[in-house]
Amino acid sequence: MAESGDGVGGGGAATPFDAAHVAEVKAWITSTFEAVNREVPAFEYTPRTVAHLHGLATLSQNRTQVVGIVAADLRQKAAEFRAEGASARVREILDCAGLAQENFSQSGVAAAQTLATAAHLLDLKDTETGSFLIAMADLSLKKTDIEEKRAAVKKESKMLLDNTRKAISRLTYLKRTLGQLEEEVAARDGLMGQWETNLKVMASKERQYLQQLANYKAILCRVGYTPEISHGVLMQMVEHRKDLERKTKPILDTLRSYQDLPPDKALAELAIEDKRREYETAEKHLEEALQSALNTTND
Repeated sequence: MAESGDGVGGGGAATPFDAAHVAEVKAWITSTFEAVNREVPAFEYTPRTVAHLHGLATLSQNRTQVVGIVAADLRQKAAEFRAEGASARVREILDCAGLAQENFSQSGVAAAQTLATAAHLLDLKDTETGSFLIAMADLSLKKTDIEEKRAAVKKESKMLLDNTRKAISRLTYLKRTLGQLEEEVAARDGLMGQWETNLKVMASKERQYLQQLANYKAILCRVGYTPEISHGVLMQMVEHRKDLERKTKPILDTLRSYQDLPPDKALAELAIEDKRREYETAEKHLEEALQSALNTTND
């Protein structure tokens, strides 16, 4: 399909290529050729041909509509003319047979009119008794069918009514549930706000504690703290010290008792020397114990 901008009309202006006009033109051409049992010839759709064919299609459809209206009016007039002709012919035949309307009594005319009206309503070709019976039987069957359909429609209406009531009940329940959920959401929003505030406070405290921990670590580094000097190690050293004090206390007491030695200086010096050696041995033992405790902690 070409989309060239060929000019149309006297001024040579470019016509836009409208897809809706193309669809209308295709539908009109297809229906026109199918009406005469012909195939649609192949040709190129350009803006010029589409515009021209769309104008022809619009004109053809308008004329077809006008022709349909005129034809319907002519058919109605022809039916009226035929009815009038048949009525005149029947009246002429009745007059010839001496059965003109003025020859009947008023009750006879009313009965004939009633019979004709009933035959017309029942769509009968004649006024025979059999035709009326057949028509009444058809009416009875139609009545039964209508009653059955009415019962089915009534049942379906009842079912729809029950479903509608259930749907309304469920809708009410859902609305109530939605209201409860909205209330819970509002309450939870308040709690969430409180929790958010608490989290902010806790985060601030965490930053504060981390800063304090860093400050304490800096202080410990400045005072020469090492991981070996822990509370457990210090407690062990205290226990060793107490144990050594218990062991050296009798020696110190003995040394103090030597203050009351006799004036024999040589013996006193020997005794003091022995006790000093024992004291030095005890101190050395204490140092070895402390060193051993420190080495054990480092391992």
